[in-house]
Amino acid sequence: MDARIYKPAKTAMQSGRAKTRDWVLEFVSSAKRVSDPVMGWTSIDDMTGQVRLHFDSREQAIAYAKREGLTFSVEEARETKRLVKSYSENFSADRKQPWTH
Repeated sequence: MDARIYKPAKTAMQSGRAKTRDWVLEFVSSAKRVSDPVMGWTSIDDMTGQVRLHFDSREQAIAYAKREGLTFSVEEARETKRLVKSYSENFSADRKQPWTH
C-alpha cells in the first residue's frame, strides 16, 4: 500500500497555525472512482483513503510506515515567508504608490 507523509499547510480560512504542527500519514488510493447511474454520486471501493494518522514528528511517521511495511513518500514542509506590516505604513512618506481613495 502506498502512503504519503506530509505536514499540512495553513489554510486560507485560518489566522492561526492550528492543525499544522503534526505530521500526517495518508494512504494513497489507486482504486477508480465509479459514478452511480441513478443518483450521480461518486463512490469508491477502497476505504483506506479516509484514514489519516497524525504523528508528533516526521521520524515517528516514517518508523510507523516502515514497521507496517508501507511504501511511502515524504513531502518536506515548506515554511511560509511572513510579511510583517503595520497600518501606519499606508500613510508613510516614502510609499511607492500614491494614496488614493
